[in-house]
Amino acid sequence: MEKDWNMIEVLRHARHDWLNKIQLIKGNLSLNKVDRAKEIIDEIVVEAQQEARLSNLNLPGFASLLLTYNWENHYFQLEYEVLDDTISGRLDDFVLSEWTGSFFAILDSSVRPYHDNHLSVSIRHEKEGARFFFDFSGILTDIDKLDQFFKKKNDDITAAVQELAEEELALELFMPFIANDKE
Repeated sequence: MEKDWNMIEVLRHARHDWLNKIQLIKGNLSLNKVDRAKEIIDEIVVEAQQEARLSNLNLPGFASLLLTYNWENHYFQLEYEVLDDTISGRLDDFVLSEWTGSFFAILDSSVRPYHDNHLSVSIRHEKEGARFFFDFSGILTDIDKLDQFFKKKNDDITAAVQELAEEELALELFMPFIANDKE
């Protein structure tokens, strides 16, 4: 079950993250590692740009899930990349958030704990909807549970598993835009 973050908790966590980043920069500058401090600043800028792109997709539930996922204790680290600045149509944020949250929960219970597990999510705009690429690297301990999850029928989402093996999972998810008359 994912935590429902209140405003104060979000601000506290964001402030903590920023203070950690500033400490990294200050530490490298005090060690006269100016080039490394500049690299960290560049990484922060890219991260902030990605956060802005994600926030601007008009998918508040999905964005919140991705933005706060690493704030909780999980057995895999999440990173994401929004490949386009905007998505021109409307997606069903509730369906996408529910599916993604369920997938994250199944994946979290299907990986080797305390291993170097990573999930990368890329988001791309397409003519008829949006495509989401999920690439996992690490150790999967329950491939059958994942396979059963992917076999569940969903009328609003098309999931295509590209690779499902002990150390890798590659998945493409397509979600069409909501028709104007459908709520």
